[in-house]
Amino acid sequence: MFIALDKLNNQGLLQAIVVVPERSIGGSFADEYLSQNGFYWDWQVAPQWNLCNAPGVDEPRVAKSKVEAVRRFLEGTDKVLVCTHATFRFSVDELGIEAFDNRLIAVDEFHHVSSNPDNKLGSQLGAFIARDKVHLVAMTGSYFRGDSEAVLTPADEARFETVTYTYYEQLNGYQWLKSLDIGYFFYTGRYVDAVTKVLDPALKTIVHIPNVNARESLKDKHREVDDIMHGMGEWKGVDPATGFHLLKTKDGRMLKVADLVDDSDPAGRSRVLTALKDPAQKDNRDHVDVIIALGMAKEGFDWIWCEHALTIGYRSSLTEIVQIIGRATRDAQGKERARFTNLIAEPAAEQAAVAQAVNDMLKAISASLLMEQVLAPRYEFTPKDAGPKDGFDYGPEGYQPGRSNVGVNEATGQYHVEINGLVKPETPEATRICKEDLNEVVTSFLQDKTVLERGLFDKENTLPEELTQLRMGKIVRERYPELSETDQEAIRQHAIAAMNVTQQAKLALAQADASGGTAEGNMALLDGVRKFVNVRDLDIDLIDRINPFEAAYAVLARAMDEKTLRQVQATIAAKKLSIPEDEARELARRALQFKNERGRLPDINSADAWEKRMAEGVAALARYRAQAKVAQAQAEPGNG
Repeated sequence: MFIALDKLNNQGLLQAIVVVPERSIGGSFADEYLSQNGFYWDWQVAPQWNLCNAPGVDEPRVAKSKVEAVRRFLEGTDKVLVCTHATFRFSVDELGIEAFDNRLIAVDEFHHVSSNPDNKLGSQLGAFIARDKVHLVAMTGSYFRGDSEAVLTPADEARFETVTYTYYEQLNGYQWLKSLDIGYFFYTGRYVDAVTKVLDPALKTIVHIPNVNARESLKDKHREVDDIMHGMGEWKGVDPATGFHLLKTKDGRMLKVADLVDDSDPAGRSRVLTALKDPAQKDNRDHVDVIIALGMAKEGFDWIWCEHALTIGYRSSLTEIVQIIGRATRDAQGKERARFTNLIAEPAAEQAAVAQAVNDMLKAISASLLMEQVLAPRYEFTPKDAGPKDGFDYGPEGYQPGRSNVGVNEATGQYHVEINGLVKPETPEATRICKEDLNEVVTSFLQDKTVLERGLFDKENTLPEELTQLRMGKIVRERYPELSETDQEAIRQHAIAAMNVTQQAKLALAQADASGGTAEGNMALLDGVRKFVNVRDLDIDLIDRINPFEAAYAVLARAMDEKTLRQVQATIAAKKLSIPEDEARELARRALQFKNERGRLPDINSADAWEKRMAEGVAALARYRAQAKVAQAQAEPGNG
């Protein structure tokens, strides 16, 4: 809202169009009187221009009225329009991209966009970028897609200025909410019987029931909702104005429950949705108590009073988890803590193994909340006999001319690998891709449908070259069509090399672990892959305790507050840094002076370069000291 108003009033743009993925999110862009807090202007959307509130569904057959509304808006003098992704797509098809010249287009939940030509919105935005007559704002809480497609082409993404707002900054800036609790509860039997143990009716709660294909599902979503409501209290009817169910608890309280799962009555469902996004009720804490949903009320759903996001069933998508957590982490008066609970059928594994997996998941969630990439290997491939690189360890015998050498920089997690006959990239952009984007290319390859089907189910009739040369080649050409054939081939070779090196290292590690000995070859590389291939080497324990729960147990995380997130961020930062120990010690000494003068430690996110560098030095020194403690413990008698 601030950005749009500034562009409308100071930068000469004619109008602002806010585009959201579903109608329920349109309420997030209702009128806001920003001038009450000192801003220059208020955010106001005339009722006829919030098309998320207009009747009708967003399908081509019935969307003509909304497209006509967009046309009238563009021809008029009003300043702000809010519509869904679908309405925007239909409008661009009908009116053409030229009709939107000199306007701001702000796309919420931008990860819905894809650079794949089959993604209509992505293709349209590519055309807007190429025409260069609009201002684009891309907004998302999780810049990741589950299908591994790139959101934007690298060339288009490079034209955006990135602004990151982490959960650490978010919690630090809130007036009320200061802490997030995360818990993984494991149960036996039916999940609806366990829900009552974790669903506190006193907390404003969103319950996401499992997908019908999930292990936890009872295969009857309506019966599941009925059982959940029965566990909360005695049903007393439906409020005719809102469609909310009324339940009387054992202590006499009356709960208002919104059922977003029941789709048997479209009119009733629409009444519930309308009541949930009623702007007049935005500041009314008592408007609704519990929302039960299946696929809705996740990304962008703005209910500031939500204190507890209860999700049933394991979610493999980190994006989905982060989006669900976001429902409970809005700031609201009197709400000091928020909670995310994942209720999962007890896995057939030892409790210690489950606890380790949960800790890894907590580290991945924390990294995502901080908008940090989960650590992965970084490779630098060169042709054979390219020569050694400074700072890299090539093993006990050092760099050997005439051999394909492998070196590792322990401080940075980078790898130098020589490969005979390797094609070198010709352009700076291809060189950048080979250094920075290989993990994305490999992910695209490993998640390619053809690769999965042929590699897993038709191994006997599939030549490796079909996958590594033809399929990987096709993926690279589609991802980087503007590059030359030589550059495309260089990227393909580098990606295959990265994949093979990682797989070979993992295999060698597994063999070494199984034999209880050490694998042959350069152990620095193998140990490095173990360190940097995932979150497991983030040396931080985020588990607070393990409690009994029904016939199983619950793994409860430490509170995700400012202090914990700062610790996670420092741990991640230390992994990225390549500061020598003596320099880190000097920076830490300067940081102590900084603290004595200002009453706080330097902030690693500071815009001031020197303050940031001092904070990096503190993080690096902490890592060196941790490594020294481990080495000392291993050197003590009996710990060999």
